[in-house]
Amino acid sequence: MKKTIFIVALILMGLSSNLSAQDNFQSSERFGGALNLGLGIGGYSYGYIGHTLPVLSVNYEFGVLRNFTLAPFLTFYSYTDGNYNAIVTPIGVKGTYYFDQLLHAGPRWDFYTAGSLGLNLVSTTWNAGYLGSRNYYTTADPLYLDFHLGTEFHFSNHIGAFLDLSTGVSTIGIAIH
Repeated sequence: MKKTIFIVALILMGLSSNLSAQDNFQSSERFGGALNLGLGIGGYSYGYIGHTLPVLSVNYEFGVLRNFTLAPFLTFYSYTDGNYNAIVTPIGVKGTYYFDQLLHAGPRWDFYTAGSLGLNLVSTTWNAGYLGSRNYYTTADPLYLDFHLGTEFHFSNHIGAFLDLSTGVSTIGIAIH
């Protein structure tokens, strides 16, 4: 009987310390203060027809309100075909609202929706021998607007992995808190 009580006590102590560690993880969670580095696919077409190369994205989130952050961002992607190479660089601010409390998400998960607003910087180069209009691919809308739906899994208080699906540029990446 003593052996059974001892084993049950050890199991309960292990569970309580595990729950205590999860509580510490959750209580230390804060939105903002994260460097997000993403690699993805997609991108606005703006009339660009051709092959889209991978998207590189970086942003840094600042906590603004309890469940809301703002993140200045910089993204790079390009289009290419036999006639031109176009590099598009959106730059702006992403506003993110976290639904963790509403969804009763565990301490390791974040769920969010966001919107990005900024400017598109476009640089187009033409291959030798192209005889078409050289203005067509340089007239992209200067306004960058994107809507996001995403999640992040926290491996620890300092590192997480995210998936950001959007209307323009979808990325998967690492979050450094």
